[in-house]
Amino acid sequence: MTVTTNKQRVVIKIGSSSLTSRHGEISRKKLEKLVDEIVLLKDTGYEVVLVSSGAIAAGYRKLGCLERPTTLPEKQAAASIGQGLLMETYSELFLSHGYVAAQILITRGDFSDENRYQNMRNALNVLLERGIIPIVNENDTVTIDRLKFGDNDTLSAKVAVLVDAHYLTILSDIDGLYDSDPSKNSRAKLLTHVHNITPEIEKAAGDSGSDVGTGGMKSKIQAVKIAMASGISTFLGRAGTPNIVMDAVLGTAKGTYFKAKAPLMDLNEKTKWIAFNSGPKGEIVIDSSSKNRIVEKRESVHASGIIEIKGQFEKKSVIRIIDTEGTEIGLGIVQFSSEELHQLCKQNMISTPPFIMDMNHFVCRVDAPITIGV
Repeated sequence: MTVTTNKQRVVIKIGSSSLTSRHGEISRKKLEKLVDEIVLLKDTGYEVVLVSSGAIAAGYRKLGCLERPTTLPEKQAAASIGQGLLMETYSELFLSHGYVAAQILITRGDFSDENRYQNMRNALNVLLERGIIPIVNENDTVTIDRLKFGDNDTLSAKVAVLVDAHYLTILSDIDGLYDSDPSKNSRAKLLTHVHNITPEIEKAAGDSGSDVGTGGMKSKIQAVKIAMASGISTFLGRAGTPNIVMDAVLGTAKGTYFKAKAPLMDLNEKTKWIAFNSGPKGEIVIDSSSKNRIVEKRESVHASGIIEIKGQFEKKSVIRIIDTEGTEIGLGIVQFSSEELHQLCKQNMISTPPFIMDMNHFVCRVDAPITIGV
């Protein structure tokens, strides 16, 4: 489904600690502030997706727990209560301003399956084009650990890529990214503008913490990397700051702006899915001449250029392409199953088959120094 709107889209992520009271329950005052600011953004003409944490934090006391639960069944039970409480309050507050809110619960599997990915994209586009505010959260009630995002920072970046957002705003209980941990260094300096995620930036991203939330600064930097790779500028700031939502978009808020340049990769809808969501099923290691053909000429490799096949995968699976030094060259859709490739390699076929993968659906990591396939 092609996006036809000319309106600018903003994905706003807000953390658990920014929505709940010190007792772990929903703070209606905090939700009212957030909704009022989103409404102002909507009234100005923006389309908004809200990625909202807080389901477990909002529900665990109603479950009878005195502290945030640590076992998976209790977390899931708390989320089933808290998610309803969150949506009830959001719906009421947005309706009071004349806007409809829609609930979207997502798992990592929804992104890794291409059909479900497209269904999500289509549904979100319909909602946005009709003026509705999608409220997205991970489906904590049914998600198992190996399929969890772990935090909504990563989820918000993937949603921003999914809906072709212009801006990603991450709101938390911190002012932004500092050059060192401000809780340990009183002279830590707030970095207001960041153009590249360097090793120094990643080193400065210590865990920021609250007892309520799950995502630290490292997860936020990972989210920024995903957004910047798609040309989406990101802002990180404190949720409690007055007018933070509008000011973040206008570029006047206190916090850290991660300014994206043109996308580092020329990604269409298909290659975006391959790069950020596909979940590679295996790997092939190729020789140096095959690597040069892929990187320099965008030519596919022959069976004779494959040195090793790792993992089991079916035809049309996404796999990683690795060089002899173990460096990832890129991701692509393979035209043969792992079993078929083993047979082709044994036959040492030089000119047949003509290609191992469709290079129109190949994402070259050499073009993108930012991590892909997260």
